[in-house]
This record gives sequence, C-alpha cells and structure tokens, in this order.
Amino acid sequence: MRISHKKRKPEINEKQYFFNEKITAPEVRVLGPDNGNLGIMKTGEAIRAAYDQEMDLVEINPKAEPPVCKIMNFGQFQYQQEKAARIKKAHQKEIKIKCVRLSIRIGTHDLEIRQRQTIEFLNGGDKVKVEVILKGREMQQGSLAFELIKKFISDVNAQVPIKYDQEVERQGRSVTAIIFKS
Repeated sequence: MRISHKKRKPEINEKQYFFNEKITAPEVRVLGPDNGNLGIMKTGEAIRAAYDQEMDLVEINPKAEPPVCKIMNFGQFQYQQEKAARIKKAHQKEIKIKCVRLSIRIGTHDLEIRQRQTIEFLNGGDKVKVEVILKGREMQQGSLAFELIKKFISDVNAQVPIKYDQEVERQGRSVTAIIFKS
C-alpha cells in the first residue's frame, strides 16, 4: 500500500446561498432591495419580480418558515461576503503553544533562563506549556514536580500577570500546566 505525502487543503466552511432557480421552496418571504417586506409569494413570482428589477432573488435564511429571500445583485453580494471573510482572516492572530521543559534536578541558573524565555513567549502573545518529564526513579517524586512547576509559575507571575489555561496536573510520566498572559 502506498502512502500519499501530499498535503490536503483544509475544507472551507463557507455558507452556501441559493439564488434564482436553485431555490427549492414553493413559497418564500421576499424582502426588497431597500429591505422592505414585500410579503409571501410563490417562488416563480418572486424570481420574476427580481428579474423585472434586473436583480437576483437570493435565499438568505433557508431555515425560516417560509424561507426568507432578498432581491439583490448576487455578484455584488458574493463579493462583499468574500471581502468580509478576507478582512476577518487578516485580523485573526494564530496563538501558538510554546513548551518549556524543566527537570526536578534543574539548576538555579537554568531555571532563570527558562523563566526569561517564558516571559518572552507570554509577551509575544503565545500560551506556554510548562512541563516536567519524570524519568526512572523520579516517577515516585511527583510531588517535587508539582512544587517545582508551582514555584516556577509564581516566579513568572511576579513579573508578568498570568492565568491558567490548564491547571497543574499529572499526565502519565509528565506534570504539565498551560499558562497565558492575562
């Protein structure tokens, strides 16, 4: 069996709008181009009314009873929807989770370096996962790992105000907590 390494494009969850002859409901509530209510009409009559104004009949709310349609220019409407989606995408910030790994036997200087890194990550707007991985005989020293993470987070909190996204908890061989800047 061959394994494909091609990257798949993510599915885009865009709302589908039916217009003109693609509207399947027998009756629709029609809104005019100026948002005035024209009443409930048969779909054929509503499409003719839209064509008389040289516009399209677009189904805005298909779940209403009867479905709500509006007389408008569908090409212009579609362009406005795409433009709004582009603006929304441009303004959203992707939050990454950075990981800082500690050890029960970590030295004070190394701990200070990890604190500086954590503060930089938090000021950059990222979440930080603080993790202590227990190896061998350290598995019985879970309480030391809890204390280390709590002390580490309280030292960071003294310089940057933080909140917990995930409280300190043990997950198998590791003790983790996720924090972010408040």
